[in-house]
Amino acid sequence: MFQIAPTIKDVARLSGLSTATVSKYLNGFSVKEQNRIKIESAIKSLNFSVNSLARGLKTNRTMTVGVLIPSLENIFATSIVSHIERVLQEHGYSTIICDYNGSAKLENAKFDFLMNRFADGIIIMPLGLSEEKVRNALEKDVPIISIDRPMKNRECDVVLADNMNASYNAVEHLITRGHREIGIICGPQDIYTAQERLKGYLRVHEDYGMQVDEKNIKYGDYGIQSGYDMMKSFIKESGRVDAVFVTNYEMTLGAVMAINEMNIRIPDELSFIGFDNQHLATVVKPNLTIVVQPIRQIGECAAELLLRRLNGDKTNHPAVYRLKTELHEGHSVR
Repeated sequence: MFQIAPTIKDVARLSGLSTATVSKYLNGFSVKEQNRIKIESAIKSLNFSVNSLARGLKTNRTMTVGVLIPSLENIFATSIVSHIERVLQEHGYSTIICDYNGSAKLENAKFDFLMNRFADGIIIMPLGLSEEKVRNALEKDVPIISIDRPMKNRECDVVLADNMNASYNAVEHLITRGHREIGIICGPQDIYTAQERLKGYLRVHEDYGMQVDEKNIKYGDYGIQSGYDMMKSFIKESGRVDAVFVTNYEMTLGAVMAINEMNIRIPDELSFIGFDNQHLATVVKPNLTIVVQPIRQIGECAAELLLRRLNGDKTNHPAVYRLKTELHEGHSVR
């Protein structure tokens, strides 16, 4: 006679513990000693074996969450992931982290991979994810949380920093200290965060009645090399700008490399504001003034929101959480 294999719910019921506690143990995390004994006793009694696919089919939960980011070399993204993982682990979930290497084609393929692995939910820093794939996931009751940037025409929750005001406040800081020719190194023009940061730059100029010289706007690709190249370009255009604002972590590093290589004295010859690179800000002399995104809060908010959706809480769906940034003042602005 066919016998139905025991599930994680059976182990939880026999041990008298929650499925989250049992899942936490099964996924390799520590639990209280008395709980470990109860779980192992129940597993032995039921002859239970862990099979994520079978477990998912029986309980509609695999206790795994997919996290999809542009690159594992992106410090901002991986820092957020570390906070996401911590929150999810506390609730018995494991994560599958995928890197799509800045490719929309690979992003869609990795999304399919996570869906085929029966991920309970997906947290994504999106690039060009198919609208159809998002719709199919939501129809299967797989919640999707978009971080750092929203997806157009997608009914997904979003957690991101207030990029426009981050840029506005940084450039205003330069304006109120007498700077009038302010350069900005932006990210790719098709990326939401880059668009919002440029929007803040343009708006503060408008509010202060200042003309914007298009030559003071340079576009990088959010990589170190582009920050280096764009900064060298500003420096070679001697006298064009008296301050530069760089709009992401890696480009800030590249820009500082160019400044050091060309022996530019900060802030005597050029005022400088960077982005997110707090470790660099304290190591470089003089200490840098820098825009700081709420990395921990983004990760925690995304994970906690996903958990609420997994528990059936659809309040305010789709929600948008726009978190405030801070400007940490160093000594790089004249």
